[in-house]
Amino acid sequence: MSKCPDLSVLRGGAARVAALGLAVGLTAGVALAEPFGLGREATEAEIAAWDIDVRPDGQGLPQGSGTVAAGEEVFAEKCAVCHGDFGEGVDRWPLLAGGLDTLASDDPVKTIGSYWPYLSTVFDYVYRAMPFGEAQSLTPDEVYAITAYLLYVNDIVDDEEFELSLENFTSVRLPNEDNFFADPRPDMAGPAPDALCMTDCKDAVDITMRARILDVTPDDDNNPSGSID
Repeated sequence: MSKCPDLSVLRGGAARVAALGLAVGLTAGVALAEPFGLGREATEAEIAAWDIDVRPDGQGLPQGSGTVAAGEEVFAEKCAVCHGDFGEGVDRWPLLAGGLDTLASDDPVKTIGSYWPYLSTVFDYVYRAMPFGEAQSLTPDEVYAITAYLLYVNDIVDDEEFELSLENFTSVRLPNEDNFFADPRPDMAGPAPDALCMTDCKDAVDITMRARILDVTPDDDNNPSGSID
């Protein structure tokens, strides 16, 4: 990774010319005539380790597979301490299952089964960020198995022998997928700068809901109530 030059040492017109040249080079993707000589090109292995995102069409999925039964064991060992044995959540940690047909209610429960649109999001997040504190320690087979188990506890599959794999992944659809759609206003501009509140703004912001009500803030010794006070 190359460093941007320090423009603070330049003054007046020289600074403006340098800044303009840098902006043009970065915006247009034009290589500078003389490289800075810093860093090195990333290796193929480094790029592969970083490039692990998974898309709804299955692009990015690694080779592997895992059954519901295998996923239950991995989940119990590495996930249940926060999310409960069946995805019901522990204390203030997120629920992963349940909530079907609650989205239109006054108290919607947003889980993988009730709200999430794509199974790829489940796999991608688990593979990239879980378990908490040990991110990217799971093998692809373990992530396939955990994802299969999450399908099971959300009643999306009903067979403990169901095996999720690269080959059948995109055939699985989550119940709420059809309720997500592309924004039909791609060319709609944002608010004009003069429409933003710059004068006569509120003196204070009223708190309308607390994190403990939203059920997203875990309890701990320093914050036993899960509040934001």
